[in-house]
Amino acid sequence: MNRALLIKNRQRVTPLNTRLLRRITDSLLTDLIGLESFDLGIYLVQAPEMARLNKTYLQHEGSTDVITFDYSDHVPSKSGRHVEPGLPARCRKHVHGEIFICVDDAKKQARQFRTSWQSELARYVIHGVLHLRGFDDLQPAARRKMKREENRLLKEVDHRFPLRKLSASPKLAT
Repeated sequence: MNRALLIKNRQRVTPLNTRLLRRITDSLLTDLIGLESFDLGIYLVQAPEMARLNKTYLQHEGSTDVITFDYSDHVPSKSGRHVEPGLPARCRKHVHGEIFICVDDAKKQARQFRTSWQSELARYVIHGVLHLRGFDDLQPAARRKMKREENRLLKEVDHRFPLRKLSASPKLAT
């Protein structure tokens, strides 16, 4: 049973408590979602790096909040999505991928949605993990379903952890 979790802070503008983010993510993966195994890298970046990733891999201009890369060995379904044989996508018990999160966008969207950037950051981790489990947000019905699950998990994470403490003093930031 592989449980590899890498969290890399590649931005230096916003001090982050990556130890707490690791605890939150591990709890999300094991306790709240119940994954049996995972191989996951989470990279916290600034807007210029996210814009380069967005242009290179998605052919979109500008920064975005979160980009997820799924490296799982899934078989193609009839819809073209990749799923484990015989399982609905959201029943996957293993995820393998990378999630890139733009801290600048978390701050901007926190102001827009009148929440904290720390809560937005947790939301982006959850959003990326849901994509790795096979949730999709391209069609309105699927997007609503994914958003409901995202909100449910964020509420549980917020109940279990002090999200405001994701903001670290410069000494604690990694």
